[in-house]
Amino acid sequence: MFYVSLFWDYLKNYMKTRLTYRADFWIEVLSDLLFQGMNLFFILAVFLHTDLLGGWTQAEILFIYGFFMVPYGIFSCFFNLWNFTERYIVKGEMDRILTRPAYHLSQLVLENMDPASLIGSLAGMVIMGYAWTQLDLSLAWYDPLIFILLLIGAILIYLGVYASLTAVSFFIDAPTGILPLMWNIQNYGRYPVNVYNRIIKALLTWIIPFAFVGFYPAAYFLDRDNWAITALLTPLVGLIFAGIGLSIWNYGVSKYRGAGS
Repeated sequence: MFYVSLFWDYLKNYMKTRLTYRADFWIEVLSDLLFQGMNLFFILAVFLHTDLLGGWTQAEILFIYGFFMVPYGIFSCFFNLWNFTERYIVKGEMDRILTRPAYHLSQLVLENMDPASLIGSLAGMVIMGYAWTQLDLSLAWYDPLIFILLLIGAILIYLGVYASLTAVSFFIDAPTGILPLMWNIQNYGRYPVNVYNRIIKALLTWIIPFAFVGFYPAAYFLDRDNWAITALLTPLVGLIFAGIGLSIWNYGVSKYRGAGS
């Protein structure tokens, strides 16, 4: 209940700020939608020149892309730490975080949360819904529960990967280009892995498992006869990588010695 009340307090502060600067909020929402729209336009442009991409139709690719957007929007809402190094390490605000009783990562998540990013998740659901109407897909009674489990697993994968990379800041005081690079790599997860060669496929499946944040979970609903077993590994992969990420994060915090003078 302590963390629930803490979340509510931070959310109220966020809303007060956004109500004061409403134009900034809607500009952020619009810019995010425009960015996602450009990605969607690229997919549609590809299918102007071909009927299939790696054996997948346009509607199926749209469904995969829509699923990819949902966990990423939720993750971005609660892990908006792109400027962590500059703000918390270089400027010393991590010292403030560590003097408070709540778990340090939860404080960082709450004071940097960005609910506007959830618009991307909503857009992803709309795209999935549209693609579903174009596909002849069956829906079992337990599929909504499977969807939630796959969604949670995908979010945990994001958490594990980015917590690990953000923790690098505890050992390197200068900002690095690792996070932007990883952000570009994650976009490969919105396409079927069978369009890549075996090395990239293995990389996206077992090393940096971004195939589990988009393609594999979506493939469960599109072609469960061939992909269900792999797709159902998503929660397990999420737990493993989240555990690794949090361990690296906690180790980094234990080595933090303050901003200095």
